[in-house]
Amino acid sequence: MATVNAATLLDVHHVRQRYRNASGEEGSLVLDDISIKLIEGEIVGLLGRSGCGKSSLLRIVSGLNRPSEGDVSFLGTPVNGAVDGVAMVFQSFALFPWMSVLANVELGLKVQGVPDDEARRRALSAIDLIGLDGFESAYPKELSGGMRQRVGFARALVVNPKILLMDEPFSALDVLTAETLRTDLLDLWCEGRMPIKSILMVTHNIEEAVLMCDRIIVLSSNPGRIAAEIRVNLAHPRNRLDPEFRQLVNEIYARMTARPVQKEPARDGAFPGLGLGMALPSVSTNSLAGLMETLAMKPFDGHAGLPALAEETGMEVDELFPIAETLQLMRFAEMGDGQIHLSEAGQRFVNADVDVRKKLFGDHLLSYVPLATRIRRVLDERPTHRAPLNRFLSELEDYMSDDYADATLDAVTNWGRYGEIFAYDETAQIFSLEDPT
Repeated sequence: MATVNAATLLDVHHVRQRYRNASGEEGSLVLDDISIKLIEGEIVGLLGRSGCGKSSLLRIVSGLNRPSEGDVSFLGTPVNGAVDGVAMVFQSFALFPWMSVLANVELGLKVQGVPDDEARRRALSAIDLIGLDGFESAYPKELSGGMRQRVGFARALVVNPKILLMDEPFSALDVLTAETLRTDLLDLWCEGRMPIKSILMVTHNIEEAVLMCDRIIVLSSNPGRIAAEIRVNLAHPRNRLDPEFRQLVNEIYARMTARPVQKEPARDGAFPGLGLGMALPSVSTNSLAGLMETLAMKPFDGHAGLPALAEETGMEVDELFPIAETLQLMRFAEMGDGQIHLSEAGQRFVNADVDVRKKLFGDHLLSYVPLATRIRRVLDERPTHRAPLNRFLSELEDYMSDDYADATLDAVTNWGRYGEIFAYDETAQIFSLEDPT
C-alpha cells in the first residue's frame, strides 16, 4: 500500500484522445478529460466495458501513442515516446517464437546496451523470480499459456522498471492458470521482491480488480471518462467470500450500470444521444435470447442482480454487459444500480414461438436501433430494394473508427437478418428485401 508521503510517479493531465480514420483525419472522442496520478506503492486498476478506451489510455501512458490533447509526465518529465522506467505486459504473450525463454527475456536488456554477462545474470534472476527456473532453453511453443505469460512478466521485470503496465494480462488464460499467476504476482508484490514501485493495470474483471487493486478507476464509455474512483481498503491476501469484498463488487456493478444524469431528456431514453454515431456491440441473437431465457427461469423469475447473473452464467463483465445493454437498448430488459429485469416485451419474447420471436425482435430493432432503421428506409426507397454494404459502412466511418464501424454494421446485419427486416448477400455484400411488397 502507498504511504502518506509517497512520491508521484505518473501524472496524466486532462488527456483527450480522438480516433483517426484510414485517411488520418480525427473523428469522435475515445477518451475525454482523463486525469490520474499514480503514486509509489499502489496497484491501480482501470476498469470499464469494451470500447471505453482502457487500452488506449495505457498506450498513451507508456508513450506508445500521443494524446490528441493533454499531457503525461513520468517523474516530472513529459512523456513524448517510449519511457525508461516503464514496462508493459500485454494480453497476448507477444513472444518471439524463434527465441528461447532466456533470449526473449534478455532482448530488452540488449536493446538498452547492457553487457552480455550482466544481461544473462539479470535475465536468469528474473526467470527464477517469476517461477520458470529450468525452462531457460525452452521455446514458446513448448510452454503452456500460463508459462508463456510468465515469460512476458520476466521480460518486463528484467529492465527494473519503476512502473509495470498490464493490459488484461490474465484474460487469455484459463481460470485456474489465471488464478495461480495472479496469486503468485500478488505474493511477489506484497513481499517486496519485485523492482517495480507501482502497477497500473487494465481489466474487465470486477472481482480481479477488487482482489488486486488499492484503487479502482471506473471508466464510462463513448467516450471514456472517469465515472468513479474507488479505494479498496482490504488487507492482502483478500478473500472473495468476505462480506466486505462482496459488498464492494456489488457497489462497482451498481456504479457501472448507473445511468448518467442528462441535462436534457434523451429521445431514446435508455441510451442518451444514441444515433449512427454510437458503436454497437457484436452480440449474437443466440446470446440475447439465451440471457432472456436465463432471466426468466428460476431462481431469477425475470429479475437478477448482475453479480449473481454473472456467477450463474459464468460470464465476466465484458461478456455480460454488452448482452445486457443490447437488451436494454431494444427494450427487452431494464438495467440499473447493478440489477437487470425483463420488460413486458422480454417476457413475451421468452414465451413466444420462433416466428413470433423474430417478428417481435424485428419490430423492436426498427423502433430502437437507428442504423437498422436507416438500412431498411434506404431499401424501401430504392426501386431495386438493394444497397451495397459500403454505402452504410462509409457513413458509419464518419462517426467512429474503422474497427468499430465494421463491428457495428456486422451486429446490425445479423440482428436484421434474424428479425427478417432485410436480407444480406455476404458474397456480393448487398442488402436487399426478400419480399419488397
